[in-house]
Amino acid sequence: MQKNDSIADSTKAKKPVNLEFDLVRHAQDSIVQDLAHKKVYLYGKAEVTYGDIDLKAGYIRVDFNNNTVFAKGIKDSTGKIVEKPVFKQGSESFTADSMTYNFITKKGIVHDVRTEEDQGFLHGSVVKRMPDNSINVKGGWFTTCNLAHPHYEFRFGKARVIPNKLIVTGPVYMEIEGVPVPLALPFGIFPNNPKRQSGFIVPTYGESATQGFYLQGGGFFWAMSDYVTLKITGDIYTGGSWKISPVFTYRKRYKYNGSLNFSIARNVINTKGDPDYSNTKDFRVGWTYNQDPKAHPNSRFSANVNIITSNYVKYNTVNINTYLSNQFQSSIAYQKSWDGKYFLTLSGSHSQNTKTHLVQVTLPELSFTVNRFYPFRKKNSISKNPFSNLSVSYSMAAKNEVSTTDSMLFTQQTFSHDMQNGIIHKVPISLPMKVLKYFTFTTSANFTDRMYFESLRKYFVNEVSPISGEDTTYLKTDTIPGFNNLFDFSLSASLTTKLYGMLRFKKGFLRAIRHVITPSIGFSYVPDFGSEKWGYTGMYTDTTGQQILYSRYQGFIYGAPGTQKVGNINFSISNSLEIKVRSRKDTITGTKKIPLIQNFTISGNYDFAKDSLRMSNLYLSGRTTLWKGLTMQYSSVLYPYVTDSAGRTINKTEWQVNRRLFRVNNTSWNVSFNFQLSDKDFKKGKKEAEAEKAREKKVLKKAPESEANDILNHPENYIDWGVSWSLNLSYNFTYTNNKVFLNYEWPPNRKIIQTLALRGQVNITPNWKVTVQTGWDFTNNELSFTRMSLYRNLHCWEMRFSWIPTGPRKSWDFSINVKSSILQDLKLTKKKDFRDYY
Repeated sequence: MQKNDSIADSTKAKKPVNLEFDLVRHAQDSIVQDLAHKKVYLYGKAEVTYGDIDLKAGYIRVDFNNNTVFAKGIKDSTGKIVEKPVFKQGSESFTADSMTYNFITKKGIVHDVRTEEDQGFLHGSVVKRMPDNSINVKGGWFTTCNLAHPHYEFRFGKARVIPNKLIVTGPVYMEIEGVPVPLALPFGIFPNNPKRQSGFIVPTYGESATQGFYLQGGGFFWAMSDYVTLKITGDIYTGGSWKISPVFTYRKRYKYNGSLNFSIARNVINTKGDPDYSNTKDFRVGWTYNQDPKAHPNSRFSANVNIITSNYVKYNTVNINTYLSNQFQSSIAYQKSWDGKYFLTLSGSHSQNTKTHLVQVTLPELSFTVNRFYPFRKKNSISKNPFSNLSVSYSMAAKNEVSTTDSMLFTQQTFSHDMQNGIIHKVPISLPMKVLKYFTFTTSANFTDRMYFESLRKYFVNEVSPISGEDTTYLKTDTIPGFNNLFDFSLSASLTTKLYGMLRFKKGFLRAIRHVITPSIGFSYVPDFGSEKWGYTGMYTDTTGQQILYSRYQGFIYGAPGTQKVGNINFSISNSLEIKVRSRKDTITGTKKIPLIQNFTISGNYDFAKDSLRMSNLYLSGRTTLWKGLTMQYSSVLYPYVTDSAGRTINKTEWQVNRRLFRVNNTSWNVSFNFQLSDKDFKKGKKEAEAEKAREKKVLKKAPESEANDILNHPENYIDWGVSWSLNLSYNFTYTNNKVFLNYEWPPNRKIIQTLALRGQVNITPNWKVTVQTGWDFTNNELSFTRMSLYRNLHCWEMRFSWIPTGPRKSWDFSINVKSSILQDLKLTKKKDFRDYY
């Protein structure tokens, strides 16, 4: 006796029930209605729609007796099954060989089904759909490979699919290219939720020669809400080293996004008693906050904090950009504007150098500015009043700053002696006007007001040394607390114009030469704020009995008024030279401009207020771009006065003593070359190349959050298959000759600094990419940071090999893993860490 199929029977209703929605049917070939048996047959690209359910197939049979529908594919002329059933309800859809579905019980039986679940694909020989939309599967597999015959799959006998949550299976084993591998589990749980889910992060394991066996990167990911996540990972070593790294991220569309991360590590290298033994505790703090400009158009808050100890980079894994940098900066700022005229900024900043251990912290810093306005200019009218161009602006700044070493940052010494603060107000007034049509005459006045909360007092003291018992005389400096207001001002006037010279050629490749000269002459006056009536200076008597004038605010955060009267005549001459040549690429004018000298400036001043050494040094500077990517810069300082046997400048000119106008003491030449070339330069025009760059900028926006963070934190791992090959070569050459007085002479002090960097990538095949980053250290005659990477695209898998052959980061790393993030822990990793070479 044949046993009833309870699964099949569950799709049938015992009594006919009226349908809730209209059953809309369509077929390209034909529709046959059997009124006697209450059945409808649809042939050829048939489609049935019921509410939010849409079913398409080559053949569909609708049975109104039990409110069921049956669908299957049909054979084409070659015998191949085509137009297989495609079932869609809401956002869910799947393809099967055949299926039966009941509109009333909402149950269905599907044979040989293939459906996409989140980032994976589920296949089942027999699938039963339940009223709550859950699915029971018999005889199937799960994979993230989108091929009909996937490269790998997890096979199981039974499974249950809970929509938008997870897939739970019985005993499961893995197959690669149809071959079972010895990787089996008593049950399997696969994520099936497009939203972020909480879960444990599987660590990697291995052995370090200097720190012992380890577990790295293990932890927990907590999806606290749609806007907030918390990820806690850690490392642990049998040698005693450990690290904990919580990362808190937040994102609200059209409002803000950012992250807060903190890492603390104990790095124990080698064993106690070893000559290379070290035991350090290091940390790193990072915080980013980015506000969408549309959220608050008139105010903005931003944060980019990056505080790190010097040994953290040395002993812990960081991205290459962080490793190659020894300067780290942080900033937090709130900005507010009113009517586009008034601007307020409240900020704090931090800067540190992990090589010199110097730290500078500014907290808080306040600035308020008023845009330039014209008090004598009437709105919406053209005035001939010469004062209509008179402009006034205002700015105020206040800050509290400390500069010290990282080890002294939070000590009493730092807060009581090294901290500086102050307030400054500036009001510049300017009046430009045209003179004789071709000249611009500008007069200006600058008013400055500084506010400090302490001042200095210097004097010589004579004390008995507690060590030697002898009298000791030294200069003592006392800091006197109290409010101090310093006001100063300056007046200036300048006259400038432009002279143009043009030489044209009617024939030949060279069509024109153009020379532009911009001369400028001006006068500036600053009163003697060092006089006693202002009270900004003091006097002390040195050991020789000489009276020494000093500023009571020397070295303060916003400086101090000058201690001498200034009456300068300033002058400068700027030059630019360019040529115009024939060009076949320019279809409009047939020519193009080539700059020979972009700028060459000679400047100096003569101070009438001085009683000696009135002529300043002569400053020369120039720059030009020889061709695209190759730039040259030059600067030099010419001294008009000679020096005595002690190297001090005396009031005798070089012409009087050596019969020459100037002495060249400081000279600098810089040549930089940056060459970029890729296959796109040969395939695309300018507009196409710009469009490609815009596409690359959108990579982070389109990538999932986890992938976007990985690109930001480890940009060297980003693979751009849109570039078949590229080469980036940069070279920098700097020559300086800054003469230093030595043994009664000014001998040459020549220095040459050269840097060479190379970065390139090439697609050997459509699935193989090689990347190289290297350079040459001319000072030590050795390779600079060098990294070679090999990447293999294995469709649903990927393979990476990275090798750093030399230097403190010497290491290699090999990994092969599934691409999909839902199975990111399915990987094989082998490596030799850079810490193993210490």
